[in-house]
Amino acid sequence: MKLLHIKRLRGTIRVLTGLHVGAGREVIEIGGMDNPVLKDPVTGEPYIPGSSLKGKMRSILEAALGKVDPNGEVFSSPDPACPITRVFGSTRNDVNYGPTRIIVRDARLNREETRKVLKNLDENFAPSDILEEKYENFIDRIKGRAEHPRPQERVVPGCAFDFEILYKVYDVDGDGGRIDESLYINIDRALVLIEHDYIGGNGTRGCGQVKFIRPNLPEIIEPEKLLQEVS
Repeated sequence: MKLLHIKRLRGTIRVLTGLHVGAGREVIEIGGMDNPVLKDPVTGEPYIPGSSLKGKMRSILEAALGKVDPNGEVFSSPDPACPITRVFGSTRNDVNYGPTRIIVRDARLNREETRKVLKNLDENFAPSDILEEKYENFIDRIKGRAEHPRPQERVVPGCAFDFEILYKVYDVDGDGGRIDESLYINIDRALVLIEHDYIGGNGTRGCGQVKFIRPNLPEIIEPEKLLQEVS
């Protein structure tokens, strides 16, 4: 097995409807919001974890390709050309097609691109300027009224986040990278599917619609050239 090259896809995630990628209840402070968004501990800016984006890509592709585990577990297959396990990884011990092909970086806030849409923001806007509170209600079916309103923090529409996806192409058993090259299209497929679904929580109630703005072709990184640069 030999690493032939790495495809690097960079672009922008544009938030179209309020985005809620939750921080978890363990971070709630006294007097704080019940459902805060995940924030960088240093800058306080919201971000989209690579694990969340990768997990969404995998799960929606599993559903689209009919590769959903009947027991609700993460799908896994010994098929060396499986578009799920070869690309996103497997915990099986009976596979021999190498490491996970995809790496998804955390998507960080792009302040400049955000200001192009949210023109009311100044250059040094605070993280709180791009966050909003949305109240979720429980509807009493008997009384016909909303009860128990609970605030939820969301990133406002118009915000932009920079994403980066790396895809490793290996020569496995002398195939010249043929199988890995043929499976790369599933990265684009997953991103298109997400645009017709959502990221984060409460997507069925209007949250998390996004648009991926990206080049048609990824950048190609050649490991041999990198090695020459440091030799």
